[in-house]
Amino acid sequence: MAAVLARLADRDPDPKAGFDRTDPFRLLVTVLLSAQSTGPTVSRVAEALFAEVRDPAGMVALGEARIVEIIRPVGLGPSKARNIVKLSAALVADYGGGVPRSAAEMCRLPGIGRKSAEVTANFAFHEPVIAVDTHVFRVSNRIPLAPGPTVDAVADGLARSVPEGFKDNAHVWLFRHGRDICTARKPACPRCPVSDLCAWPGRSTA
Repeated sequence: MAAVLARLADRDPDPKAGFDRTDPFRLLVTVLLSAQSTGPTVSRVAEALFAEVRDPAGMVALGEARIVEIIRPVGLGPSKARNIVKLSAALVADYGGGVPRSAAEMCRLPGIGRKSAEVTANFAFHEPVIAVDTHVFRVSNRIPLAPGPTVDAVADGLARSVPEGFKDNAHVWLFRHGRDICTARKPACPRCPVSDLCAWPGRSTA
């Protein structure tokens, strides 16, 4: 685990460089919007949404119907808009309009599952949690780093086994490795920086 992450860190020493973490609420809503949608579309829609509103109270006032109009390109608009309004109302009622700092507390918000909560808590507040998406799940089972049959099992395994010094950036390193090199259909094994550490039976050297 340490050797793999050290090599990924060498290639990408500051993976969160340039990321704006000054607005946890915007990050939380953007992560919610990203379900089953592409990055560029999500970024464009989030920009449009937050051009009209800045905080949870404003989001509640904006209303579900208007939010649906704005976020339609990301898909699942009605359900996402409903959850955005509900989580915004919960933030106003229970947290004074702020976003709780822990992933465990965020998981109590409407529409926010473990992955969304851990991405937000890690990026916005540096909580040492490692969100598991499809890329992280695949890499963790393939190499393997923290094999498990479910996302929760892999997340729990990573939480136990990733050294503390790597936890803040581990999600980004593993995500990018899975997205760019250790892809689902045609992994680029010959240019993989950890190929000699990988035990995947399907690993290619040519």
